[in-house]
Parts: sequence; C-alpha cells; structure tokens
Amino acid sequence: METAYVATLSFLFLFAIHRFLSRRNGKNSKHQPPPGPLAVPVLGHLHLLEKPFHHSLARLAARYGPVFSLRLGSRDAVVVSSAEHARECLTEHDVTFASRPHFPTMSLMTYGGTTVGNCRYGPWWRLLRRVSAEHLLSPRRVSAMQPAVAAEVRAMVRRVCRAAAAAPGGAARVQLRRRLFEVSLSALMETVARTKTSRAEDDADTDMSPEAREFKESMDVLMPLLGAANTWDYVPMLRWFDVFGVKRKIAAAVSTRDALFRRLIDTERRRMLDGGDVTGSEEENTSMIAVLLSLQKSEPETYSDNLIMSMCYSMFAAGTETTAGTTEWAMSLLLNHPNVLKKAQAEMDASVGTSRLVTPDDVARLGYLQRILHETLRLYPAVPLMVPHESTADCTVGGHYVPSGTLLIVNAYAIHRDPVAWEDPAAFRPERFEDGSAEGRLLLPFGMGRRRCPGDTLALRTLGLVIGTLIQCFDWDTVGGADNVDMAEGVGITLPRAVPLEAMCRPRQAMLDVLQKL
Repeated sequence: METAYVATLSFLFLFAIHRFLSRRNGKNSKHQPPPGPLAVPVLGHLHLLEKPFHHSLARLAARYGPVFSLRLGSRDAVVVSSAEHARECLTEHDVTFASRPHFPTMSLMTYGGTTVGNCRYGPWWRLLRRVSAEHLLSPRRVSAMQPAVAAEVRAMVRRVCRAAAAAPGGAARVQLRRRLFEVSLSALMETVARTKTSRAEDDADTDMSPEAREFKESMDVLMPLLGAANTWDYVPMLRWFDVFGVKRKIAAAVSTRDALFRRLIDTERRRMLDGGDVTGSEEENTSMIAVLLSLQKSEPETYSDNLIMSMCYSMFAAGTETTAGTTEWAMSLLLNHPNVLKKAQAEMDASVGTSRLVTPDDVARLGYLQRILHETLRLYPAVPLMVPHESTADCTVGGHYVPSGTLLIVNAYAIHRDPVAWEDPAAFRPERFEDGSAEGRLLLPFGMGRRRCPGDTLALRTLGLVIGTLIQCFDWDTVGGADNVDMAEGVGITLPRAVPLEAMCRPRQAMLDVLQKL
C-alpha cells in the first residue's frame, strides 16, 4: 500500500513539473514549433509509436504534416516525411544536423559512440571519415574487393547447386537470408582480415560458417534494440532498474562480437610481424586491419585496437545486414512478379550470355538489373528511418522553429512512397527508372549530406553482383506453389522481413554447363 502511495505521488510530481515546464517554454518562446500530438507525462509520445515505427510515423505525418514534433520520453524530436524538407535539413542545414544523438544502447554497442556512423560531428568523425575514404573504401580498395565478393558468390552457387542435385525433382528449398549473410560476411572476412571462414567447402548442408553464425547471433540481439523509438533510450528510470534486462543482453552480445574481432586483429598482427609493414603501393592488396595496424605503429594513441574494432563493426554490421536484407527483399519482389524476373533473365542472357557467370564489370551495364535494384531500395530502404541526426544550433525547418539539441528523424520509407512524387508508389515497377524518368526524385537508402553512408559504392556493387548471379543461375518459385510471398515487415533499425524468405530454386537449363564446372 505504501509503495503504491509513493508511486502515485511520484507520478503527480513528474506530471506537475512537465506541465510547468511546458507552459513556461510556451510563454517564453518567440518561435512557432512544428505541430504535434498531445504528450503525456514521462513517456511523451512513445505510447503512440507502434512497430514498425516508420509506419506509425507515416500515419502521424498524414495528420500533422510533413514536419511535426514529438516528445520521446526525455528527448525532443522533429520528424520529416517529405523530400522537400529532407533536402532542407540535409543540404541547407547539413552542418546543423551533422551530429548524432547520444543513445545509451548505441553507446554500449559502438565503443562509447565512437564508430563512424554514430559518433558526434567533430574532429573524431573527420578522422574516421578520412580513414574510411583513403584507406578502407577508396575506389581502388572497393575494386580490389570485388574478386573476393565474386568468389564467395560462386561458392554459394556451388552449395545451392549441390543442394538442388540432392533434392527431389532437382529443386532445393533454401532460406536465402542465412546464405546471403554468409556470403557478405565471408567476403568481408577476406578483405577486412584476410581470413576465410572455417566451414568446409563441400558442406552443402550447412548454410552458415561458425564465424557467420557467431556474428549473426550477436547482431540478432543488437539490431532490434536500435531504433528511433527504443523506450530504454528515452526513459532514464528503465535504465536505472534495467527492467527488461537490456543492458545484460547487450553486454553478452557485444562480448561475443568483440571476441571475434580480437581474434581477427591478433591473427593479422602476428602475420604482419612475420611479413613486415604495409606500404602505400600494396595497400589495396592487403587487409584493412593490416592497414590500420600499420597506422597504429606511428600513432598508437589514435589508431588503438578499439578504433580498429569499431571500424570492423561498422564494416561488418553495414555490409552484412543491409546486403542480406536488401537481396532478400529483391528476391521476394521478383517471386511476386515473375514477369520482371523473366525480363531480367532475358537481359542477362543477351548481355552476358550463358557460357560464363556474370562479373562485377558486367553489373553496371545491365540496365534492367540496376532498375530492379533501385526500385527495391525505394520500396524497402535498408534503414527506413535513417540513423537519427541531432541539431547543434537553432534553425528553421519548413517554417517551424527547431532548437539546438533536437533529434531529427527522416522517414525515408515515407518519402520513397510519397504519392505526390511517385505514381502508384506501392507498386513494384522497375520501369519507372527507365530513361532517367525518375531523376529529381529523392532516394535515401544511404542517407544524404555529410553523414551519408561511405560504403554506398561497395554496397551497390555487391548487391548488383549477388542479385544478378541469383537471377542468371537459377529459376525461382514460391514454396508449395503459393500465389504470393508474404511481404510483412519486421522491426529494428534495419528493415528485415517478418518471416525469413524461403524459396524453391532450380539450376537454369541454359546455365547447366557453366554450373557443372564450378
């Protein structure tokens, strides 16, 4: 009874403070804030946000406009849901919104908020961005990575062909996401750490190596805890008591992830002791970790092992989740639109032929494949709400006052499906990108402005090669001959499918000679 009495008094006290501060700010403000719904004490508007959050925010935008305000627990936020205002924020006010907010969950996962995608705007971010641009994701480095990506894609094709050969009727039932995650991580292991995953090449029954499974299990814990409306980040009381065990879950997943990174760093350090330093002329042909370890010798305080692990995390997290997820959405769309799949295969046969596999150099010349990729990224952007920004100065967005310290949430999902900009926006129509007909319409799958994802070139090349190979090598069908694949969306900072895609695949008759020689 006494506990309930104290809780009631605490709630009333917080409510009184909330009303007092709201009235004081309203009386003293000389600027008009963006409109928004009525907030409740402590939670603000968190109770209005149902998962998936980008859908909830789109519904609120339909009521309050393309620029509206929210109170997320202890934080003020402004949500932008139109191309016009996204450009305003990320071009005209690019510097103002170039920083990232401090989220407790993100800090626990990203070495105190020191990764290139999550650190605050300033000297540290400039250092990480320079290292990424010059040493890790330069055009020469990205080109040098393509053979490793192509090799992993061929290995996946071999395993699927073996599975199909052993299956009744010659058609294998595959869960694509696990295989795609393995391809992405294996290629990154080769280029980031010059290390191969430990699964036997002839093991067709196992779709993931021990390393891929280890990393994926940690990401499966971390990803759902990231996002613009994670209650634990906004209500300090939940952090004090850790009611849901969030901190414990994160700590366990981070420990598993970092153990993998330490093994990779230690292995590369021993290899360098035997082989010498990395020189600039050979940098593109050595591992990314080796490059960073060479820089560590001259500036050990700057290029610490923690920095190297943060760069590994940035590469592995972005390069696995987004590649696997986007490819899975693309294949889901193609299964629901077999006419598009057949058109893509016809282009492949005409441009590449059936006597060899598609190569990274072919991908840029396959116009219809590129349009499929763009349309997939429009409908299912890898990060539908983008990574939140934070204002570092007062500014005006859409004629509304936005004070310093406000979160900026850009709803890329809503912008990509805006009926004002896109005809029949929910339809999958790659043809809308023909002859530059979609030029001038904003696509934000990799962000915009200073904080745009630095790995966009690598991602697009990898996606094109993976999707192109799956189209070229196999005929695809739904499991059990179902009419359509369920397109329900999952939750998290990325945009996963609610249920992993399973599909039936059979080696294409026209490609049998090539596939038998792999």
